Amino acid sequence: MRTPIGGADFSTHPYTLHDYPWHDATLSNFSLAREDMFYKLPMLKRCLRASKHEVKITASTWSPPVWMKTNERITGFGQLRPEYYQAFADYHLRFIEEYSKAQVKIWAITTTNEPINGIVPFAPFNSLGWLPSQMARWVANNLGPTIKNSRFNDTLILAVDDQRYLLHFYMMGMEREDPKALDYIDGIAIHYYGNFVPPAILTALQNRYPDKILLSTEACEAAMPWDINRHKVLLGSWTRARRYITSILEDLNNDVVGWIDWNLCLDAGGGPNWADNFVDAPIIVFPENDEFVKQPMYYAMGHFSKFIPRGSRRILVGRTSLFQLEHLAVMTPQGNIVMVIQNRFFREMNVRIRINLKLLAFVMEPRSVKTIEINMN
Repeated sequence: MRTPIGGADFSTHPYTLHDYPWHDATLSNFSLAREDMFYKLPMLKRCLRASKHEVKITASTWSPPVWMKTNERITGFGQLRPEYYQAFADYHLRFIEEYSKAQVKIWAITTTNEPINGIVPFAPFNSLGWLPSQMARWVANNLGPTIKNSRFNDTLILAVDDQRYLLHFYMMGMEREDPKALDYIDGIAIHYYGNFVPPAILTALQNRYPDKILLSTEACEAAMPWDINRHKVLLGSWTRARRYITSILEDLNNDVVGWIDWNLCLDAGGGPNWADNFVDAPIIVFPENDEFVKQPMYYAMGHFSKFIPRGSRRILVGRTSLFQLEHLAVMTPQGNIVMVIQNRFFREMNVRIRINLKLLAFVMEPRSVKTIEINMN
């Protein structure tokens, strides 16, 4: 799971965890917000109780307190003032400490949500800009030592937290500026919205940084600029579910270890969102009727989350057909083979899976997805 540190655009108003007093580098007034106490923490605790397995929680800052930023605004072109580099590192540590007191363990933090938004200021919501050189200095000299020298030194640090096409730019820029920064980085966080770049870039990134995990940390539909005049919430959309399936298949086939949707649930308008950055979600809530709807995107995710347990290993699939059906195959810790196959064609496809000398044959309906679990015994 992933949760914001302070506010995000899907908050009802912009806020941080230390709005006042200004220029207080000691963070003497740092405290969790009402949203943490009455919404986020109770929801997270219910998730922890409901799950039969460990829930790994990642946390990301959208914007620090505005007095730490060069533009002194929650949005727009603004970077972190160098005199507050250590204070911002301490801000993350304080958050981890406060959540720990509430019995919620933070498994990982990211180096800031979508750092490009504070450099190329098109986004109307909470942001902080980082150039790769700035991020390298902050991680190497402040964030990395602060977290790794604390009692929370098992907390992972995930870098970039932005689109595919920016990952090499940031990682190689950080490496050039201060290679020591990479010693503190445990993984690379990836967002969904720049998927026009081939997914092979992810495998290339893994090959260059083999000791870093790749984790997709945010995805949603209807978030792009060309979606502005379209339906933000499109109930029953198979097309949006199909895009989710394609993204997950591409990511898991290119060394990504997990895939996280953005909003657990939204209202019928795709909010709330203080910046009017409305999008779609796998669960849509109608509070006036005390109802909720599970979207096709919800079931698309279930093809993976229900059948591919943590610890599964991707295995190679050879193809003999001229037609390519999107697919993934893994070996589970229990020794079963799980395959997820998607037919994006508008016609029926006959599929044969050969494992050793045994053959499994079935039909893929037009524009369908199937998950198959094979007990090797």
